[in-house]
Amino acid sequence: MKQEIFAKDHGDYCTITVEASPEAARTKIIGVNTWRKALQVKVAAEARDGRANAELVRFLAARLSVPPSSVRLLKGEKSSIKVLRLPLKAERACDLLRSDD
Repeated sequence: MKQEIFAKDHGDYCTITVEASPEAARTKIIGVNTWRKALQVKVAAEARDGRANAELVRFLAARLSVPPSSVRLLKGEKSSIKVLRLPLKAERACDLLRSDD
């Protein structure tokens, strides 16, 4: 997975761009949208009252083995394209976010 496509380093943390699709059967990474430069994630929650955003943060925190409080949604609260701040270097985050078929 190419980190430069959807992840960017910012000193001691990185940001990732995610294209989220709510109301899936289960939350999972399905690939990378090269046109949008975003990690594609199906989210097992409704896009209502912040449920899908909370599930996305929970899922990413679990995949990265970090506390959910350390994963912050910076942009895209009401959009399918989101930017999140992660407490890891981009290369390490990309290694941990490899697609789960």
